[in-house]
Amino acid sequence: MSTLLVIAKEPRPGRVKTRLTPPFTPREAALLAEAALVDTLRTVAATPASRHVLVLDGAPGRWLPPGFDVVPQCAGGLDERLAAAFAGCEGPTLLIGMDTPQVTPELLTVDFADCDAYFGPAEDGGFWALGLASPDPELLRGVPMSTPTTGAVQRDRLTAAGLRVRELPALRDVDTAADAEAVAAAAPGGRFAAELARVRAVSR
Repeated sequence: MSTLLVIAKEPRPGRVKTRLTPPFTPREAALLAEAALVDTLRTVAATPASRHVLVLDGAPGRWLPPGFDVVPQCAGGLDERLAAAFAGCEGPTLLIGMDTPQVTPELLTVDFADCDAYFGPAEDGGFWALGLASPDPELLRGVPMSTPTTGAVQRDRLTAAGLRVRELPALRDVDTAADAEAVAAAAPGGRFAAELARVRAVSR
């Protein structure tokens, strides 16, 4: 693997995980977002790659582990920001977001020897991972993001380009409180699960 990309927002109250409020406050939602980001970055750091890159909207904080190149997100919609992230890479590249803290190094250790792309569907209809043996930003531009059909449209874009696509297991994004509970149960030993338990205890 040449490059592992994480696209993320700085976990600031009111800017991240707004669908968690209510039941959580904006500050609690930001703490949960930070915990998810910490788990994700730790997993990515533990996965072999020539480069580990954080494509960030905002400024890095103490939550950033060593070993990451940090590049700013470009302006525009999410499709443009994802496209720009791939445009800065050469060789096999896998991109994930910050919404699946249950991800493991085993899931991210992919081999492009007999395929051109990896696609990780999300249970909400989007996707949590996209890997390209030869990064091509045009494969993402114009894909409608944050809709129930985003994943299907993106996967169709890959196959329409003649790429051999290998599918990764479906994962659940953390968007709602119900998502948070399910993801914490799937990865009970992570920072995210511990933070969720803490904010629940405080709010009672």
